[in-house]
Amino acid sequence: MTDAAERASDAREGHSDADGVAHGRNPERTGGYYHLLKAVIYRDLLIWVRYPLNAALGLFMGVFFFALMFYGGTLVAGEAFSDSIEGLIVGYFLWTLSLGAYSGIMNDIQSEASWGTLERHFMTPFGFGPVVLAKSIAIVFRTFMTSAVILVVMLLVTGTTLDLNLVTVLPVATLTIAGALGLGLVMGGLSVLYKRISNVANLLQFAFIGLISAPVFDLPWARVLPLVQGSAMLQRAMVDGTRLWEFDPGTLAVLVGTAGCYLALGYVAFSLTTRRARRLGVLGHY
Repeated sequence: MTDAAERASDAREGHSDADGVAHGRNPERTGGYYHLLKAVIYRDLLIWVRYPLNAALGLFMGVFFFALMFYGGTLVAGEAFSDSIEGLIVGYFLWTLSLGAYSGIMNDIQSEASWGTLERHFMTPFGFGPVVLAKSIAIVFRTFMTSAVILVVMLLVTGTTLDLNLVTVLPVATLTIAGALGLGLVMGGLSVLYKRISNVANLLQFAFIGLISAPVFDLPWARVLPLVQGSAMLQRAMVDGTRLWEFDPGTLAVLVGTAGCYLALGYVAFSLTTRRARRLGVLGHY
């Protein structure tokens, strides 16, 4: 190539780059998983705050149901109920976390299907799996925010103090609600395939109460069920002040194993049901 041709080519490339910069484009810039996670979290929070009345009512109902249990139990049982108030607060806090993760991912998938945007996740450069994972993280993040507000109000109403060591509480609570998130993925996949499964989905919400209050020490086999092991550990962490490194290694292994197992099973079930929905051509139907 001659010098004149090279100069002309460089000039054209420089002109093209200048046009790209002038129009706000950068052809060399590509988004990564960090940008995906940031965008999904921002979108989830934006949708939540765009409906302030619904968000406020959700927080109010969470506090209202606890107030009914607290004042009703105090009137009926008196001092005996007050002695177990710490356990009730921890259990209710975990229930709001689990319910938020479970219903959050399920409702998000149902909304995407009804909006007709669920198919786009299969066409993203990241792939379908990372998008669902980012959605799950965003929902868990928002759930922690709302449940933390409810926890603070519960402590103020009851005048109770708990050990809120974040180094212990956050990992234990996150691993605990991973099981609920896996169940939410299962229900979300079934809702894409069968559309209306609200009756079955609502039953699991009440099953969470039994799982959280399960007597794990009297029934050792119950440790492998979702929420059970984490509930017992969260009680010890927030009521007795047990630190993460003070738990038995076997206890931690059961918590991590059940969290990973139920989350993986939920993702596999979700992938299978959405794949069948695509094969039947009903993925975007509502």
